[in-house]
Amino acid sequence: MIDRLESIARRYREIENEMARPDVATDHEKLTKLAREQRTLREIVVAYDAYRKARKEMDSAREMLRHEKDPEMQEYMRAEEHRASQQLAELEEKLKVLLLPKDPNDDRDVVVEIQGAEGGDEAALFASDLFRMYTRWAEKKGWKVEVVDASPTGMGGYDKIEFEVHGHGAYSQLKYEGGVHRVQRVPKTEAQGRIHTSAATVSVLPEADPVEVELKPEDLEIKASTSTGPGGQSVNTTYSAIRITHKPTGLVVSIQDEKSQLQNKEKAMRVLRARLYEMKLAEQQESIRAQQRGMVRSGNRSEKIRTYNFKDNRVTDHRINLTLHKLDRVMAGDLDELVSAAIAAERAAQLNGGADTQA
Repeated sequence: MIDRLESIARRYREIENEMARPDVATDHEKLTKLAREQRTLREIVVAYDAYRKARKEMDSAREMLRHEKDPEMQEYMRAEEHRASQQLAELEEKLKVLLLPKDPNDDRDVVVEIQGAEGGDEAALFASDLFRMYTRWAEKKGWKVEVVDASPTGMGGYDKIEFEVHGHGAYSQLKYEGGVHRVQRVPKTEAQGRIHTSAATVSVLPEADPVEVELKPEDLEIKASTSTGPGGQSVNTTYSAIRITHKPTGLVVSIQDEKSQLQNKEKAMRVLRARLYEMKLAEQQESIRAQQRGMVRSGNRSEKIRTYNFKDNRVTDHRINLTLHKLDRVMAGDLDELVSAAIAAERAAQLNGGADTQA
């Protein structure tokens, strides 16, 4: 563990030095990437510094105790050794948790989609309540919420609402909200006062990086030929027409519009890059849709991750068997206890070598 911590501390210092370089300071993309990496290491480095300090204090107290003759000073040194030893043990456990494999998406912004599922109008109203709950939670965290798309109903609910959450660590906490949320309450439309059960689905995805298209020379087959007009007549006796084949995908682009080979090649590369961008974007979107389908499954309330019982002011997270009797506070955006418990359960499972607890 110490070797790994030393390596992390060394990398942290390297990042600091790299960020101070003038050429990096003016490169926004690189600076952002380094800053993100530094944030992921900072807590470990701070805890490791405290660990080293505690060990030094414990060793120092033990050494002084060996040579100290005064009873009062001996008692003081024993107390100091005990304090440092306890702190060392606590920091060691903390570092074990911090060194667990991290989700690489944890520091990303988030795209959340809430949909009314089983329950008709009541499900749509509950979707609206969940959106309000997440908005209030985000405000408490200092995160920014931006609505991307919404399909409101006439009663103040949402058939669907999609929004982005921007803020450090947003995905690391919101990811535990993905799944089917079941509600048990008397709907506003219920004249007899009967409790109904309905559900809304929540999908939580890390915001994707912009699609990047890299054209490697070894992936391209470039051929030049003479441009031809209708009927195969040669319209240009120079080899200005360009045909580029992208070998990994089989995409072919042929350009002969311009008079020079260089112009046709540049245009063909632009067209090829645009087509590859379109392909990668489609793949990325399909991947996101697949993640969403896996997260919410059918939307059937029997697949719930959490139940909100308004009559008893009770909320239960079924994944970790946690029940809290403060639903009013949860709906007001007080989600920290539920999310912290989910994080703790996942970490405990990792430490024990068990399966991930996330639904």
